[in-house]
Amino acid sequence: MLTLDHVSKIYKVGTFGGTDLAAVKDVSFSVDAGQVVSLIGESGSGKTTIGRMILRLTQATRGTITFDGQDVAKLPRRGYYRLVQGVFQDPFSSYNPIFKADHVFGMIRSVYFRGMPNAEWDARVEAALEAVGLDPDQVLHKYPHQLSGGQLQRLLIARALLLDIRMLVADEIISMLDASTRIDVLNLLGDLKARGLGILFITHDLSLGYYSSQRTLILLRGQIVEMGATEKVYGNPTHPYTKMLIASVPLLHKKWRQVEQELETTAAPAADACTYHALQPELRGDGASAPARPALVEVEEDHFVGCIRPYVKGAC
Repeated sequence: MLTLDHVSKIYKVGTFGGTDLAAVKDVSFSVDAGQVVSLIGESGSGKTTIGRMILRLTQATRGTITFDGQDVAKLPRRGYYRLVQGVFQDPFSSYNPIFKADHVFGMIRSVYFRGMPNAEWDARVEAALEAVGLDPDQVLHKYPHQLSGGQLQRLLIARALLLDIRMLVADEIISMLDASTRIDVLNLLGDLKARGLGILFITHDLSLGYYSSQRTLILLRGQIVEMGATEKVYGNPTHPYTKMLIASVPLLHKKWRQVEQELETTAAPAADACTYHALQPELRGDGASAPARPALVEVEEDHFVGCIRPYVKGAC
């Protein structure tokens, strides 16, 4: 359904824009209908930039993003946003405090449903709210400050459902919610997946990614270093960065001192221990001189890993 093919985003920074900053580097993956794909990485790794490129809020520097085989950059925005929508980290920033919360529905109606009778529109709104577990009588006609973060986030998802979307970009949508509300929103994503939606779940929380997704992408400095079926990426982490992330997840039965000692054992191995080049020995040396260099290699079925030191020239 949605496919990114060798997508990169480069910003011009520094005095007079004389320096290139590669926020996303040669990223390729796909999200199918009825599938949740987790994009996991630390702050500044390029996760949100990828989401913004998918939503056409930022233009890719290189590569293509296609939806059902069509280049999204060439699709009419109105038609594209009827199929693909995004929900972002801070629900409060998506609302104007001087308007009631359901004003976001009115904006959708003014663009896509101008001729719809009031009774039909009201029924459509109620159905969307009930689909995300909200009681219309409890949330409609209230100001944003009168609702919780979880309710506001669900309202945004309901707004997307009004359009009968097929793809949802969920960018850190539960990072500002309390634990009890998080599980409700995660279960809601599961329900949407069962209805056939494709979901890109952007997060820095590995436990949430494991709970919700069928496939996992690990992003480091704008580049995917490991990806595959969630059970394989978590059950058999191969890249040192993935190992470090998983080892860093707090555990109830371990003290931090013990975790620190375990983290020391997951330090990056020597260059000659790189799994990527063990499987692709012909690529050893300066990557710039190796044409058609693959970004990832398959270490087992549906489990791919990249070079452990892709940012040092000739490191492997």
